[in-house]
Amino acid sequence: MGGVRGGGLSAYPPPMTLHPDLRMPDPDELDTLTPEDLAARLNGLSGTLGERLGIELLSASRERLIARMPVEGNRQPAGRLHGGASLALAEELASIGTWLNLDVRRQVGVGVDVSGTHVRGVTDGYVTAEATLAYRGRTVMVWTVEVRNERGRTTTLARCTCNVVTHGGE
Repeated sequence: MGGVRGGGLSAYPPPMTLHPDLRMPDPDELDTLTPEDLAARLNGLSGTLGERLGIELLSASRERLIARMPVEGNRQPAGRLHGGASLALAEELASIGTWLNLDVRRQVGVGVDVSGTHVRGVTDGYVTAEATLAYRGRTVMVWTVEVRNERGRTTTLARCTCNVVTHGGE
């Protein structure tokens, strides 16, 4: 957070910095990568919630992302997949999808609203999430995310809104 005016500290928060392992392609390069190659390039960010939850991107493009996440390690005390883990998965995909629509040298997408309806419990295996860009504006993007179990049955329907923040990059 920023400091107080007149107290020698900035009144504004410091510029945002992206994860040092994030290898976002240049906008021109983005169109030359397959969705699978782009997903592989974006996997493996150490020290992130996505890593802790075991989220693995399978496919990524500007308008659609697919990822999977294990149930093991992400359960609630009742033994089912934790709803918070499903929503974290949704926000992870929406945030990354938003970044793919920006010049990350000067902008970043941050989740500001996530909501979901959990319609079916999951106790084992993996869930797969598909995020689709529903609205793209200059300062906000909205994503719909459907999470499914290994049988392809819907477990969570979510929506995530990301704000576009300009930072002091290059």
